[in-house]
Amino acid sequence: MTPGLPAQARSLLTEAAHAYRGRPAEARLGQAVRQLAGPLRVALAGRVKAGKSTLLNALVGARVAATDAGECTKIVTWYRHGPQPAATAFGPSGPPIPLEVTDDGGQWLLELAGLRAEDLDRVEVALPSPWLSRMILVDTPGMGSLTESAGRRTQDLLGETGSVDAVLYLLRHLHSSDVDFLDTFHEAASGGGTPVNAVGVLSRADELGGGDPGALGHAARVAAGYRADPRIHSLVHTVLPVAGLLAETAATLSTEDFTALAALAAAGEPTTRPLLLSTRRFTSPVRGLDVTPEARQRLLDLLGVYGVRLSLGLVRTEASTVDALRTALAEHSGLGELRRLLLTQFAERRDVLKADGALRLVEAVCREDPIPAAPRLRQAVERLRANAHELTELRLLTDLRLGAVPGPPAELAKMERLLGGDGAALATRLGLTPDAPPAAARAVLVELHTHWRRIAQNPLTDPALARAAQVLQRTCEGLDAGGPPPPRPGPVDVERTVSLRVPPRPGGPRP
Repeated sequence: MTPGLPAQARSLLTEAAHAYRGRPAEARLGQAVRQLAGPLRVALAGRVKAGKSTLLNALVGARVAATDAGECTKIVTWYRHGPQPAATAFGPSGPPIPLEVTDDGGQWLLELAGLRAEDLDRVEVALPSPWLSRMILVDTPGMGSLTESAGRRTQDLLGETGSVDAVLYLLRHLHSSDVDFLDTFHEAASGGGTPVNAVGVLSRADELGGGDPGALGHAARVAAGYRADPRIHSLVHTVLPVAGLLAETAATLSTEDFTALAALAAAGEPTTRPLLLSTRRFTSPVRGLDVTPEARQRLLDLLGVYGVRLSLGLVRTEASTVDALRTALAEHSGLGELRRLLLTQFAERRDVLKADGALRLVEAVCREDPIPAAPRLRQAVERLRANAHELTELRLLTDLRLGAVPGPPAELAKMERLLGGDGAALATRLGLTPDAPPAAARAVLVELHTHWRRIAQNPLTDPALARAAQVLQRTCEGLDAGGPPPPRPGPVDVERTVSLRVPPRPGGPRP
């Protein structure tokens, strides 16, 4: 981390807020100053019925429901960490309105007290969830809602520079509106989003293929296809399949529900296999079965047909306790991989993402309201960007995702990894195992520094690739700051770098 990068970003925001005192942008800038040291803000967005609330519950580790669920889905709701459950509603004007949050049989129940969505700007909920101490989660109204104003709230939130630091975009199947929305997210507010701070989630993965036994495997292949799609690759960092219902139930499964599953499993596969052919059969009365239709309906609501089938198999083979089943369901759901990605790609980059957002906000304000101090503030932004290598790395990661850097795919993948695209840990960046000794890391760094120096100095290298190689040299030097300096530049071996030239275009040589 560049020494003092958060402090420099804070100083610049404070200076901008002072310059815009008494003007509309003052409140935005002041709020950004207060949020700079806070947890990362991650929004969940997607079309209606994409599974946002279910995934949020899974990440929080508890079910959160509202007394008026229809109104709640139209409101932007911020979930923060707090020692005790609490909630507050905020309107466009007037004082905040305290709301009641109660424990309703294992779930948190939010009482909206008769408030309507059109009367509210947002709702903030505090819960004693360990995950919320790492990042704030923002549940947004579904896009394509029958209520046009609900979807507009999401567009307004994500279109405002600095409103959130990262986005999880949930999709069931790739729809043209999904691509349009992500395009808008990136273009809004002067580039408010980048492929580095957006992740696609193939939600409800257990429902693909009609919920058959191979649904999650099918979902993994679909997600891989999306990752390879140039349209999606340029808009999100990656696409992960997640079975949200399994993940939610893994966090909230009760002993009573496990007992019902265990009784079904004990009845034997010849008994349960016909029941799982349809939801109607599964909930119909069956002689000699100790589990009531009502209990089976609850299991269906919690897990779906795929989840019930999976759970019965797990109980019969490996999950003999409720805790063991919770662990197995979480593993199968894909939630663990999503959590790891959130920590390595978002939380570990918190200071860089927030600093980048702060600079973009200052630029946006100066552009929207060009007061006499605006040129000076824009120059300060450029100076900070030029001196903070982490921001340069972030821009290069974005360029790689957008296809702006030419080169062989394997080489571009190595560049992403060295920049922290697969995680910020040193071993991950260097492609080493976590327990690799320092000497091994040092040797790889020296080799990489030499490699990228040769690429940068090769006169045959494409200019965009040469500029990227110079950034990677600096990255190696920063990662190796604790050791002796890398070797000084020597003669360039063109033969060893010629393979990195851009392949000729079809029909003739590259101009």
